[in-house]
Amino acid sequence: MKVNQAEFVISAVGPSQYPEDALPEIALAGRSNVGKSSLINCLISRKNLARTSSQPGKTQTLNYYKINQDLYFVDLPGYGYAKVSKTKREQWGKFIENYLLNREPLRLVMQLVDLRHPPSKDDQAMYEWLRHMDVPVLVVATKADKIPKSRWAKHMKIVRETLNMDKGVQPLMFSSELGLGKDELWGILEQAIAYGEPQPQIEEEAVPVSDPQPS
Repeated sequence: MKVNQAEFVISAVGPSQYPEDALPEIALAGRSNVGKSSLINCLISRKNLARTSSQPGKTQTLNYYKINQDLYFVDLPGYGYAKVSKTKREQWGKFIENYLLNREPLRLVMQLVDLRHPPSKDDQAMYEWLRHMDVPVLVVATKADKIPKSRWAKHMKIVRETLNMDKGVQPLMFSSELGLGKDELWGILEQAIAYGEPQPQIEEEAVPVSDPQPS
């Protein structure tokens, strides 16, 4: 997909603020500082549309980014940040769960994990929950540029095994610094949103005409 227009739309704190134009949505989930904002910026070839932060737990809303007139990227609050209060984490959990289970335009969740480290307990719980709830999910292993290329295969195997991924299901390796995985990821996203496919026309329901009754 060639990105001609990309814009931040809203930081939503509830369903009443979600866009109503029914464009397909791709959500990004992951631990704080796993690279969600950097991935968005890489995909759209912009440097600072999605703001990165060195302060974990900064994103506390659903941040909507509109790409062309084709889809939204929805950046979810990072999970697993210990300094956020238990009450706040519980509020986020219910908020995110409601979105993931009930948001009709949602087409795919990209769950980002850091390739450098085995997926955390929070990563494992999120992946297991998404699979259990039949929410479409793609695991994206970020920050591949931070480890030697010779260790990529070993680390990808650790990701697959730690998340107990089904046989034949692979994470996608990604690096926002190198652009690694960018084209492959776009291909998956285009398929998820049925990009380029004709949209079904809504036909008006015909009103049956009653046969005249015999007199």
